[in-house]
Amino acid sequence: MTNRLALILGLFLSAALIVDVLLFGQDHLLFLGKKLFDLIEWLAFWR
Repeated sequence: MTNRLALILGLFLSAALIVDVLLFGQDHLLFLGKKLFDLIEWLAFWR
């Protein structure tokens, strides 16, 4: 991955999160963050 591609991808993800928070609020992002943490712990167990 080149630096340019990484920067574009990072800006796209940041913009998507900002739009998501402005339109729908922060509650579901907290839920998804908790579920992502659970998934990471589950994957670490199977490693």
